[in-house]
Amino acid sequence: MRDFFSFQWHITDECDQRCKHCYIFNKDPDDLITTSMDDLEYIFNNCMNMCNMVNRDPFFYVTGGDPILHPNFWDLIELFKENNVLFGLMGNPFHLTADICRKLKDAGCLVYQLSLDGLKETHDYFRMPGSYKTTLEKIKLLKEAGIKVNIMTTVSKVNMDEIPELIDVVVENGVDTYSFARYCPNGYEENSYMTPEEYHNFLKKCWDKYQQHKDAHTHFDLKDHLWTLFFYEKGMFNIPEDLNEDTIYDGCNCANSHITILPNGDVYACRRMDSCVGNIYDENIISLFMSKKMDEYRKYEKFEKCSECELLRFCRGCPAVAYGYNNSMYAPDPQCWKKI
Repeated sequence: MRDFFSFQWHITDECDQRCKHCYIFNKDPDDLITTSMDDLEYIFNNCMNMCNMVNRDPFFYVTGGDPILHPNFWDLIELFKENNVLFGLMGNPFHLTADICRKLKDAGCLVYQLSLDGLKETHDYFRMPGSYKTTLEKIKLLKEAGIKVNIMTTVSKVNMDEIPELIDVVVENGVDTYSFARYCPNGYEENSYMTPEEYHNFLKKCWDKYQQHKDAHTHFDLKDHLWTLFFYEKGMFNIPEDLNEDTIYDGCNCANSHITILPNGDVYACRRMDSCVGNIYDENIISLFMSKKMDEYRKYEKFEKCSECELLRFCRGCPAVAYGYNNSMYAPDPQCWKKI
């Protein structure tokens, strides 16, 4: 098996939730876009050609909006099935039925990612009334069909105190993988901001909870790269002695082994920040991936704080969070507590 290259593919902006932290609904509702079937086929073939050229296997994370609301959703799923391409979905729980879950599994769907952004009251505040209850119900349907369930949380100061208890909830419900990522604001938003000290303490609490559940079925994906700093300071991560200073070993996959495609064909280095490098209808995706615009997201020496840190090639925090607060991905991660 070859290594994977992952595509986060947004096929529609349409969605029946209006989440308070969603970037899509910051724009005019009249600007919502759904990719046509002809264009879906074009993009799919473009991505397949790229993977053949770079000797990688494709993995598509199909999302939206809610991808199931796309009028040609099942045509796209059949395209994956015909080409033996593995895929996952990131969507809402509301349209999942036992039959739909079985059909997705039969087509090769490996994982379905749902969101829980706190306990019941908080999650429904962010999403919509009834979303928390429905999400827990649909975890069971997905697992009965043989599809792995990922739960993702967007963390900010608003919900951070609830996350340790939420971890208990996902374990109790047999979730396969749990992870969280920090909220990326559009400018400074005081009610969501976590200080470096607050975030460090938050990671400590989560790590203690993870250790409590270390024998559980649930895998805890340490998605935030500041975990690397956390483990480094605890003596649980060591920098290799034979370090090649020209190699990036870990950290953000932006412009590395991941790319995002929006419904209008725009290609982003990272969907969580303004990082458009071109449009797939104007230039094929491998040219965009190898372009000078994409190279801007691989200039690690430009990171203002990280470039002075011994963990540069392993961490770099979250450039998208830095961009959200400072309008620059090279700015210091606002939750990084390390003194340089």
